Amino acid sequence: MKTRQFRFVPGAKVKKRAVFGMVFLFAGIMSALAQQDGDQRKRESKMLADNVFHLSEVMLHDVANPPAASRFYAYCTLGAYEVARCSGSKLPDLDGRFNVNPGIKAPPVPKKFNLAFSANYALLEVGRQIMPSGYMLEEKQKELVDAFKASGVLSERNLNKNIRYAQELARQVLAYAKTDGYGKLSTYKRYTPQKDEGHWYPTPPEFFPPVEPKWETIRPFFLESADQFQPVRPTPFSKDTTSSFYGAMMEVYNVVNNLTAEQKEIASFWDCNPFAVTYSGHMAIGLKKISPGGHWMGITGIVCQDAGIPLDSAIFAHALVAVTLHDAFISCWQEKYHSDRIRPETAINKMVDPKWRPILQTPPFPEYTSGHSVASASAASALTRLFGDHFRYTDTSELYFGLPERKYNSFFEASGEAAISRLYGGIHYRDACEEGVRQGRDVGAWVLKKVFGPDAKGD
Repeated sequence: MKTRQFRFVPGAKVKKRAVFGMVFLFAGIMSALAQQDGDQRKRESKMLADNVFHLSEVMLHDVANPPAASRFYAYCTLGAYEVARCSGSKLPDLDGRFNVNPGIKAPPVPKKFNLAFSANYALLEVGRQIMPSGYMLEEKQKELVDAFKASGVLSERNLNKNIRYAQELARQVLAYAKTDGYGKLSTYKRYTPQKDEGHWYPTPPEFFPPVEPKWETIRPFFLESADQFQPVRPTPFSKDTTSSFYGAMMEVYNVVNNLTAEQKEIASFWDCNPFAVTYSGHMAIGLKKISPGGHWMGITGIVCQDAGIPLDSAIFAHALVAVTLHDAFISCWQEKYHSDRIRPETAINKMVDPKWRPILQTPPFPEYTSGHSVASASAASALTRLFGDHFRYTDTSELYFGLPERKYNSFFEASGEAAISRLYGGIHYRDACEEGVRQGRDVGAWVLKKVFGPDAKGD
């Protein structure tokens, strides 16, 4: 919105009272306009965050696993990003820095272009086509169209032009996604758990098969290879009661058996296990929890609104966090099936207490490194680069799931809490949490270097 510029004519005789009156009038107008602009920014950021959450709702319905969820977020937010980039927004280059350039060709921008409408429509359009139950987003697209039609911001004719613009960019993003190796996952030889001691084995209560054992074959956006940031080797398995492994196992056992109320709350807040179930008689009921990536996408939406940044910057923030999470899960999953380490629950049941259970349900994949630790540290790196080292915020992303809000003084404070929550929950050894944090920071630093240059830092 353009503001009217006031100026005094040289040589004019103006009474002092009139001068002060004009100054205060100008200040009042500027303050009102700034407030109006800030309110609009928050409304637009909220609309984007709401639509990202609609993606999460579909993933909850589909029980999307954490790596797959990160892929969906990445390509959906890229759809919105391409709308902003191709329409002239001055954003840092993402796709030009990818290992494989998607080669997006910018279609003609409609004369009556609206970024808020087109970016959100493209986000939903990619989600509609890329997710198994994406058809559920058709209703959200209709609601978006109806809202803009009712507001009078765009005529029906101009709405249709914006829709075609968004659809064309979504089509190109989807074509790029089809070449990332996802379609080949079902063709690989089925993973069979090893019977040797110390290796991962399915855990109660559902004994699910392993999730995405070939995720390392998915094309990363920035990593040179899935094993580019392999962590140090995990503590080797041993039954010797004096060994490092036995000590790590007993630490999990003792920590869980002596949790404080605060530690239980932390474990629950960061559970984010899409596979969690409860029982009613003989019936298993899915608890429908968001993925760890979904939690951090929620945080991104919260801080974009708190910061009052322009919509194109909010779009970029969501896309940067999403592609960082995407590569973090590739790195983490490569290590999980490389080390194939036994979960604490299995080890404790065999060597200490056959009836022991962690307070969180053990997710169905190998233990080392902790996915929450890797993903959270990588996302925190991206958000710290964008919003600073000490951005205070209140995380309300779990209110929808009946959990209280939590306050943080920085993104790394939150990511550190997410990491240690896995020890409190009884599903990870300490080294998987600590080395996962290092791995996630390495991935985050690499992504930032590729996007912003060699001097970029995320901490």
